[in-house]
Amino acid sequence: VQAAGVGGGLVQAGASLRLSCVASGDTFSIDGMGWFRQAPGEEREFVASIAWNGVTTYDRNSVKGRFTISRDNAKNTLYLQMNSLKPEDTAVYYCAADNKVVVTAAAPYWGQGTQVTVSS
Repeated sequence: VQAAGVGGGLVQAGASLRLSCVASGDTFSIDGMGWFRQAPGEEREFVASIAWNGVTTYDRNSVKGRFTISRDNAKNTLYLQMNSLKPEDTAVYYCAADNKVVVTAAAPYWGQGTQVTVSS
């Protein structure tokens, strides 16, 4: 399985962005898909995850209420709608996929990362 994430960019605080990630290859075994992010000098952290059946899990503090994860199973595509962006959201965002329902940092399939920069 390969994953490719796109949609990052440079925006001002308060703006919105939508990230996309397309999975290809042996996708029939994929259940959970999710987003992680890594800011400079920090560890990669979980953002949100969505199962094949649409059940979602969000990081409880930093993004819930501002970010929305969704997926189009027919297109093997994962999305992250990010609203009300803050400078602290600046990071490289990675999509991930797993055969399990909830995606964790141990997921076997990762995209190459897309940079999101939010200026104040």
